[in-house]
Amino acid sequence: MREQGLTPVPRFLPSGDTALVVEFGDRLDRHLSALVLNLRHRVQEAGIAGVSEAVPTFRSLMVHYDPLIVRARELEAHLMPLIDGLEAEALVGQRWLFPTCYEGEDYAPDLGDVAAAAGLSTAEVAAQHAAVEHLVYMIGFLPGQAYMGDLPEALNLPRRTSPRIKVPAGSVAIAIGQTTVYTNESPGGWHIIGRTAVPLFQASRDRPALLSPGDTVRFVAVSRTVYDDMQAASAEGVFDIDTLRADA
Repeated sequence: MREQGLTPVPRFLPSGDTALVVEFGDRLDRHLSALVLNLRHRVQEAGIAGVSEAVPTFRSLMVHYDPLIVRARELEAHLMPLIDGLEAEALVGQRWLFPTCYEGEDYAPDLGDVAAAAGLSTAEVAAQHAAVEHLVYMIGFLPGQAYMGDLPEALNLPRRTSPRIKVPAGSVAIAIGQTTVYTNESPGGWHIIGRTAVPLFQASRDRPALLSPGDTVRFVAVSRTVYDDMQAASAEGVFDIDTLRADA
């Protein structure tokens, strides 16, 4: 990828006949993420005819469009002025606090293995994980599931060699320098080090997905008793989301 100063010169890549990808790099990087999110904001503000959605990933923005209204080359021409002078200053997203239980074989089945691989105690793993302000890079895999970075080097582990068939909803898991929280029960190959009761996706909410790219999350260690109480509130639909806002 060629670079111009501190701003990479993007590549335009077709994705079928209804989407155009603007790629800024080839790595997980907060600088690139800021460029992607700032371009998304500019695209949304520009109101380009035929553009229906702009979806951020770690390193690129996928712009969905109607080819009957705007052609790919025309869309690229519309996007170029928006990229010109694009800055990598992070947009201020919502800051969240996620109460998380890092205890027990049922809630944190891989915590011991992670600690052994990292040369740390289980308490040190939990403390290092909770000390990070995790940036939400993108949403994917499951509805509302966020991919967050960046982990301390000691916790930068590969995926599990044996994926699980079922990972419980709310599982806090790490791999390849990132953290995710499974929003629904699903297969998964990341290391599960905790469990949170935060309802990350609810179709009944005005905005079903709680997290958005550009948000940040701090995981706060709580006891099993506190987690169980919060899980009961979540199951009853009385979980107060506003209590999770760090700036509230």
